[in-house]
Amino acid sequence: MTTNVYISLAEDDSIRSYEMDMDGHLQLRQCVPLEGGPSALAASTDGQILYCSLRGNNEIAALRFENDGGLQLLGSRQLSADACYLAPDKTGRFLLSAYYGAGMATVHRLESDGSVGPEVCRVDTARRAHCIETDASNRFALIPHPLDANSIFLFRFDEGSGQLSPNSGLPRVVAAKGLGPRHFVFSLDQRFVYTSDEDGSSVSAYHFERPSMDSEQPEKSGCSLRHLQTISSLPDGFDDSNTCAQIHLHPSGRTLYVSNRGHDSIAIFSVDSESGALSQLGWKYTEPVPRVFKIDPSGRFLVAAGQGSGNAISYVIDPDTGMLAPLDLYEVGNRPMWVLFRED
Repeated sequence: MTTNVYISLAEDDSIRSYEMDMDGHLQLRQCVPLEGGPSALAASTDGQILYCSLRGNNEIAALRFENDGGLQLLGSRQLSADACYLAPDKTGRFLLSAYYGAGMATVHRLESDGSVGPEVCRVDTARRAHCIETDASNRFALIPHPLDANSIFLFRFDEGSGQLSPNSGLPRVVAAKGLGPRHFVFSLDQRFVYTSDEDGSSVSAYHFERPSMDSEQPEKSGCSLRHLQTISSLPDGFDDSNTCAQIHLHPSGRTLYVSNRGHDSIAIFSVDSESGALSQLGWKYTEPVPRVFKIDPSGRFLVAAGQGSGNAISYVIDPDTGMLAPLDLYEVGNRPMWVLFRED
């Protein structure tokens, strides 16, 4: 099995692909040109297609993964605004997108060859819509917004039609003042949601509840989020400016990571699988402005890229503690916007 790493570079109009060996070292395989400021990346559910937001052109490109690490452009879909986040639904038939500046979310149908089809749904939310994902049941979608909305919008998702509709009873959850939820992850058992709080330099945990499929009219019932905890992503005594960016859960479900832009670190938290509560484990300094990072599917390595330096660092993840040990430094290019792993 081969593990590849893809890094989008907005100012270089390209995506770089690397092969990761068994010890976590990266070897550059291809530099694929792609005009329009490549940004958010997402892989199709079958792992055959890469979707890329071209924020400078207001497009979503679809590219087929090649065996040599390259990418073959299938085509692109013109949008009315620039999408900052992409995610396929769990059936692989639709692609969901969030729009930071336009304050909305869309759903596009995916064609049989993997290319992006026409838009089938559009919903207005609020400025700074930053992320969208469906839960494991594929019945609900969450869209966090940093300030000013400072909210997580909740929607029902119809996997047959691709339609989004406001969640029954609770269309959105307003975060505590000043937090600004940006990205989120579900716990492995889907009982909890964790948000990176961009403006509050923190991580918040929420109880996530959804109706059972055995309940009466589950297609009309809503989900709910209930705040559990907010914990700082910064060490005591740090008082310079900082914002949080991405958040990722280790495949074991026991460790959570979030990037600090300002402190320029990856914050590390332990996860109590029963209560959902988080505890600070520590921090690992990384490259300036670490907007993006990702954990490899095996859970052995983490790669973080710094927008302020154009470099990426790979780390070895301690299997017992979840702590990070630096491995290698790579010059990747100007303004890295996303890191994505793929195994084939």
